[in-house]
Amino acid sequence: MLLHFEDEALMASRLAAESGLTPVAIVRHRFPDGELKLKLPPQLPERVVLLRGLQQPNEKLVELLLVARSARELGARHLTLVTPYLAYMRQDMAFSPGEVVSQRVVGAFLADLFDAVITVDPHLHRIATLGEAIPIPDPVWISGAPALADWIARERPGALLLGPDEEAGQWVSQAAARIGHDSAVCRKVRHGDRAVAVELPGVELRGRAVVILDDMASTGHTVAQAARLALAAGAASVDVAVTHALFAAGAEQTLHEAGVGAVWSTDCIPHASNVVSMAPLLAQALRALTVHEPGGPGAVAG
Repeated sequence: MLLHFEDEALMASRLAAESGLTPVAIVRHRFPDGELKLKLPPQLPERVVLLRGLQQPNEKLVELLLVARSARELGARHLTLVTPYLAYMRQDMAFSPGEVVSQRVVGAFLADLFDAVITVDPHLHRIATLGEAIPIPDPVWISGAPALADWIARERPGALLLGPDEEAGQWVSQAAARIGHDSAVCRKVRHGDRAVAVELPGVELRGRAVVILDDMASTGHTVAQAARLALAAGAASVDVAVTHALFAAGAEQTLHEAGVGAVWSTDCIPHASNVVSMAPLLAQALRALTVHEPGGPGAVAG
């Protein structure tokens, strides 16, 4: 069975169609004081998958707590969380005494609730594996870069793939290798949440189509700076492709004012820029997960 919330019904239907799971919506009610009342099916199969993206995460983490604990009381013995966007991964160390390392706290919270976790392009910077953040056996993460690369190859053949900072290098190199495009990575110096300085790499941009590729875009300021610099260096066009379209208020306007043409994203976070569905790859990850679990292939299906 695939449990989901109504605001993610489209992704749930796509994932159900690709995986053969039975989708069931969780009934959600908010009381006047802000508390939540959730209703699950009165009986659950032994193996349950919960779909919940964790953009705007604070209330959703409470939902996970309520659903996971109740699902086990209703018969679920194995719970898999499919979270296309995994929140609180960026704060991976204490930069000053007393600062909370949210990656460690949230990762332990998820490990306590779920037997398996599948996500897309988690923002891992100073750790090598997702298991270091979520201490369960073999948490699974897949990348949106190959699917975005295929889209770019169709829409902008021969474009230079440009990472807005060093952290984007892993996604840019992966995408470029898949489609045989040139790639390069900018250097970023951050002075605060909205204050960054970007330096272009030493590659010729004049007359070239450029696609800035990253795992996420939030305020859009870093990508906008890279776009302005690329256009000033003679790029023929600049478009943007991201796995996670977080896009804070005004972010898209910031990008377009910087000269960005098209903005493309996966459907990990619902947004008007979505052009690539991750449901086939998430379903593939679910099938691979069941092969290595008791019950064998198909054990997750509801």
